[in-house]
Amino acid sequence: MREEEMTPRERWLAVLRHRKPDRVPMTYRATEETTRRLMEYLKCKSMNELYERLHIDRVIHVGPKYVGPPIPPDGDMFGCRYMKIKYGRGENAGVYRECVYHPLAKFKTVREIEKEYTWPSVDWFDYSVIPDQIKGYEDTHPISGGGCEVFLIYKRLRGEKQAYIDLYVNPEIVHYCLDKLFDFYYEHTRLIFEQIPGKIMISSVSEDLGSQTDLLYSPKHIREYFLPRMKRMMDLIHHYGAYVMTHSDGAIRRIIPDLIDIGMDILDPIQWRCRGMDRQELKRSFGDKIVFHGAMDNQRTLAFGSEEEIRQEVRDNIRILGEGGGYILGPCHNIQVITPPKHVVAMYDEGYKSGWY
Repeated sequence: MREEEMTPRERWLAVLRHRKPDRVPMTYRATEETTRRLMEYLKCKSMNELYERLHIDRVIHVGPKYVGPPIPPDGDMFGCRYMKIKYGRGENAGVYRECVYHPLAKFKTVREIEKEYTWPSVDWFDYSVIPDQIKGYEDTHPISGGGCEVFLIYKRLRGEKQAYIDLYVNPEIVHYCLDKLFDFYYEHTRLIFEQIPGKIMISSVSEDLGSQTDLLYSPKHIREYFLPRMKRMMDLIHHYGAYVMTHSDGAIRRIIPDLIDIGMDILDPIQWRCRGMDRQELKRSFGDKIVFHGAMDNQRTLAFGSEEEIRQEVRDNIRILGEGGGYILGPCHNIQVITPPKHVVAMYDEGYKSGWY
């Protein structure tokens, strides 16, 4: 095997600048249960040991410390409440935290929300802790921080069904709440960047816009409610010299040009089995404009495929999406506990073997 010539930071930067790195960078994301099983399988005692064992180009995530009003164990700073929902059995059992109380669900007008609801403030956070979070990693690893996924929060505040209805019948509530949320996260992100000037490389401005077959929202609504506010956040991130990653699951081919126009640099997660998400077409149409991140199918291949099918998908992704650079290999979303640890190892092992330029 060739000797690595780049640090994880240098490798990411090469890809983001549309240059060839020494090899394809690789990232990791999984549920807590999956990570525990994988660490036991590999006999790793720490996450750093896991990253080294799998040749993962770790991204260091930074953020402030919450010092605001007390939050109950089952709540968040927005007043939403959650319940742990169990799934699976035996070694494939896990827990997801699902929102079950929506603090803005009862309100009918903007005036009621203004009167009754308290929005979070950046004063509820201590940003001075951030510099310590990157000590020892400043020059060797990519660093991420800030950004937002605001309509996800809106759906928790109003309830999933009501949030979709609001787009049609309560546009004034949607605009008001999204402005409040974006204003908060804009200042939140600015303060994060100011703590470590020039160090943050990646920030996420995301919304899940796609289902398995098409967009979750009409292009009209995406362009009215989401894109102008996302662009404002992307402009802020670019002002600080960082790159924008946009996570959007599913069949989003129709809206990709719009996301590029407002400033998206990296598209995640490339669910290539969804309608319209053919990898060759995406690379041909957008490969000179954006970087592709993810693309390892964890709904079918990683969970239920054979080891050879997993290795073949790795090779296909590198050949198609990684041609000439511009690709970061990783799972399409959190690897689920139903995925055998040996499948995860096969993915990263093949990525390391086949990803050299």
